[in-house]
Amino acid sequence: MPSLSALTDNFNDGTIGADWGNAYGGVSETGGKAHVPCGTGYAGYQTAYSWTMAGAAFYIAVTTVPAASTATEAYASVFVNAPDIATSGTRVGFVINTVTGLLKFSSETGYYDPAAVTVTYSAVTHKFLRLREDGTNVYWDTSPDGSTWTNRRTLATPAWVTSSIDTCALDLSAHRDAGTADEAAYDLFNTLSDGAVYTGSATGSSQSSATATGIRTVVGAATGSAQSTASVTGAAVYHGTAAGSAQSNAFAVSAGDEFPEVAELSAGTLDLVIEQGSTYVQTYTVTDAGFTWSGWSARAQIRSAASANGELLLDLTPYLTIIGAAVRLAIPATVTEILDRNGVWDLEMYQGSTVVRILQGKVTASLEVTR
Repeated sequence: MPSLSALTDNFNDGTIGADWGNAYGGVSETGGKAHVPCGTGYAGYQTAYSWTMAGAAFYIAVTTVPAASTATEAYASVFVNAPDIATSGTRVGFVINTVTGLLKFSSETGYYDPAAVTVTYSAVTHKFLRLREDGTNVYWDTSPDGSTWTNRRTLATPAWVTSSIDTCALDLSAHRDAGTADEAAYDLFNTLSDGAVYTGSATGSSQSSATATGIRTVVGAATGSAQSTASVTGAAVYHGTAAGSAQSNAFAVSAGDEFPEVAELSAGTLDLVIEQGSTYVQTYTVTDAGFTWSGWSARAQIRSAASANGELLLDLTPYLTIIGAAVRLAIPATVTEILDRNGVWDLEMYQGSTVVRILQGKVTASLEVTR
């Protein structure tokens, strides 16, 4: 089986998938969540012992934690288990204990870590938990949104992580020692795409398709007619005003840091090469005098495919800034380090119901070596 980086599930199809073949204790998948009972027994959404943590990175949203009730211990946990888990309790991961109100970052032997790091748990600040290994260290991170991450603990990689290739298991579990039984719930494993899954049946054949159409408009301060033409040789945009007719001519000047057409013109093609673990900055500028994006907003995403079911790999919108005629994309190194797959992207400008796609292309993730 592959690295845990390759496992994805948004739990929206209502079925415990084959990847979670060791699930136990009455777990279920409903309402777009993985539900794990929290009683005096043990329950977990668990994979088979056939995965690899070495060189992997994964994240998960914890959407519901058990209530403390009358317990002295009530927790939700996320652990990668070594293959000898049954005898020694060797594992790395997270424990949210709602009795103590603490989130623990733990590397255990015999179910115990004397050096475990803890913080006061916040369901908002610590909604997403991420575990990474880079050949040198294991990193425990948290995030409120799955995009902006804070490192909470760094530890030299335990030897078993490196040696246990295709023999580890991932376990999303819950347990309490007393009190009223309830549950923990998990969502968005290695994906921020939370689209619904529809299942249908038909006689003969079944098909599914999805299309998206953007609305593009031309606004000209002119009388007569509005026209737009383009010849692609670079990346500048010109807007004209005149009595009689208004025209917009576009041609490419520099494919490196500017974009072609706006308004009714087709989106320009610009492929990105993003270096994992490095700060990424580009600026896309309209070069005609007096132009400004004032009153517009920008949005962009990287997805695995240009389709309704394309997995969201990275939401770029929080890292876009409009500066006059320019749109600046600045992605922190802490964000690019989670991008380990190629995909596609586009950049849209919108104002009210008007949407203009100005750039689109492929994204290549150049994987990091020095860490």
